Amino acid sequence: MGSLYKDEQDDWVTVCLKYLLFVFNFLFWMGGGVVMGVGIWTLVDKGEYLSLLASSTFAVSAYILILAGGLVMVTGFLGCCAVIREQRSCLSTYFSCLLLIFLIELVAGVLAYVYYQALSEELKQHLSKTMMENYAQPGKDSITQSVNRLQQDFKCCGSNNSFDWAHSVYITSPGAEKRLVPDSCCKTITTKCGIRDHPSNIYKVEGGCITKLEQFLADHLLIIGAVGIGVACLQLVGAVLTACFIYLLYKEEEEDFSDV
Repeated sequence: MGSLYKDEQDDWVTVCLKYLLFVFNFLFWMGGGVVMGVGIWTLVDKGEYLSLLASSTFAVSAYILILAGGLVMVTGFLGCCAVIREQRSCLSTYFSCLLLIFLIELVAGVLAYVYYQALSEELKQHLSKTMMENYAQPGKDSITQSVNRLQQDFKCCGSNNSFDWAHSVYITSPGAEKRLVPDSCCKTITTKCGIRDHPSNIYKVEGGCITKLEQFLADHLLIIGAVGIGVACLQLVGAVLTACFIYLLYKEEEEDFSDV
């Protein structure tokens, strides 16, 4: 009688765990879409600014999230199939994939956090030099477009302030045509509007574009890090549930074998 009750209890636990894993995998699949979406959003939303950065760590973190999100969606689907079929081999493969994706997302989260710490210094050293030396120069069209969009999107002028442009290669060249700042500094862009640098005509922002871009990238990095580490922790829960389910299936197979 006790043995029969124990078998029924084990069956009940297995069924509950099975459906719990199925629901988890569905949520896991949806989470993969969110992770991929965050990665794509990071690259698409003002992705032109990446050309202004000295390192590719920011972009790498986003690409890792996109890769991990795709793997999560595929793994979540395979996990649902493995749970329904109750095959230990499939579940073991699924368990291994969970651990692999966990490591990938953890790396993305750590990269985002490390880069977040060095972000301010990189912008101070690199952005100012890029704007002063490469703006409107031959072969630097992508940087010129990025700087123009940066100043218009964030309503700023110059790396630290509008006076930075006075020492730039562009403004000191004949090609500037007596402009004091690029036209993209103007509140309303018209041809040669950069000749006047009065606050009524151009953006005067304390801290300049460095402060604005730093805040923008910091917000994105925090989201990348939070999503990467958050989903990674969720996967640990899934890995534990999968391991328990595999153990119960193994136990049932042993009992069936002993009965024979």
